Amino acid sequence: MPEERPPRLTPQNVPYQDLPHLVNADGQHLFCRYWRPLSAPREGDDLGPAGLATSQRSCSADVLPAATGLWSPEAHVWCGLWCGLQDCVSLAGSVVTQPEHRALVFVSHGAGEHCGRYDELAQMLVGLGLLVFAHDHVGHGQSEGERMVVSDFHVFIRDVLQHVDAVQKDHPGLPIFLLGHSMGGAICILTAAERPGHFSGMVLISPLVVANPDSATLLKDPPKILEEVFQLTVRTIVSWMPASLWVFAAKVLNLVLPNMSLGRIDSSVLSRNKTEVDIYNTDPLVCRAGLKVCFGNQLLNAVSRVERALPKLTLPFLLLQGSADRLCNSRGAYLLMESARSQDKTLKIYEGAYHILHKELPEVTSSVFREINTWVSQRTAVEGTGCPP
Repeated sequence: MPEERPPRLTPQNVPYQDLPHLVNADGQHLFCRYWRPLSAPREGDDLGPAGLATSQRSCSADVLPAATGLWSPEAHVWCGLWCGLQDCVSLAGSVVTQPEHRALVFVSHGAGEHCGRYDELAQMLVGLGLLVFAHDHVGHGQSEGERMVVSDFHVFIRDVLQHVDAVQKDHPGLPIFLLGHSMGGAICILTAAERPGHFSGMVLISPLVVANPDSATLLKDPPKILEEVFQLTVRTIVSWMPASLWVFAAKVLNLVLPNMSLGRIDSSVLSRNKTEVDIYNTDPLVCRAGLKVCFGNQLLNAVSRVERALPKLTLPFLLLQGSADRLCNSRGAYLLMESARSQDKTLKIYEGAYHILHKELPEVTSSVFREINTWVSQRTAVEGTGCPP
C-alpha cells in the first residue's frame, strides 16, 4: 500500500484540509476568505464605527480569530465554495435562508500583509448585500510560498482570475467588482486590463501605479554593504533616474544578488493612526522581513505593466489617495485618471493622509468607508441584481 502523505500545512502549521483554500496552477495552496450576508440589508440597520450600515444580521465567513490571526474550527461559519453552495447555513443552531446577492467583490491585499486585514471593509460591503471573497497572495499570510517572493508578478493576476472564475461559476450572472490596496491595486488594474468588459467596477485605495524614488529611503536596517550607498545616493541620483533605468538596474542586481534584503519598510509611514500601526507591527500574519531584491524587481516590473495597461481601462473606478503617501505617490493617482479611458472615474485626495487610508485617523477612515459605500451602492443599484438600494 502506498504511504499516506502528510497533510499540506500553512506556514503557521495548520492543515489546509481544515481551511478554505484553492490550489493554483503551480500546485500552491492559497488560503481563502469569504464574507457572506445571512439576510438582505434592511432600512434602519445599526451603523458601524465608521458610521456605515454593517448589518448585525450579516456574518463574516471563515473568519480567523483576531487574537491569534490563525484558523480555528470554532470560527468556521461557512465554507460555501469548497463544501458546495447550500440553500441555507447554520449559525448558532439556527437555519437562515440565504438571500439573493447583489454582486460579488474580490479584495486584493497589499505587499507583506494578508486578506484578514480587510475584515471591516468586507463587513461593510456585506451589509450592502454583497458576497465578498479574497485570498492571501502567494508568499503572504497563510498561503504557501517563500515570504514575499513570486516568480513573476503575473502569478498574482492569474490566481485572482482563477478564484474569480470559481466563485462566478457558483453565482452566474452577478456583476463582479474588484477592490485593491497598494500592490493589490496594481493587481486589480492588471486583472481588469487582462479581461476588458468582465468587471463592473473597481475600487482602488492608494494603488501602486508609478515607481516612487522616496520609497527607497523608507527602508530600515539595510545591509551594511548598502547603508552608505542608500544614504549618499538614493535621494540624489535615484530621484532623477528615469523609471526605465530603475528597471534595468533592478534586473542587473536581481541577476547578481536576488535574495539580498534591501531592508524593512518603516511602518510609521503607513498611517497616522498609532493604534493601527501597533496592530500592524504585532500581527503574526504580516511579513516584516526585509524586502528582497527579487521581489522589488517584480514590483518594478508591475509598475511598467500597469503604465502600459492604463489606456486599456474602460471600467468604472473609484480612486482614493493620500496626499502624504510616501509609498505610492499621488502622481500615480493623477496619471491613472489621465490615462484611463473610463467614462465613469472618480478621484478623491485626502490631504495629509498616509498610505493605508482604510486604517487612518478616524475622520479619514470614516470618509473612506462612506465613499466606498456610496459608490458601490450606486453601481450595484444600476446593475439591477434584484436587491433594493
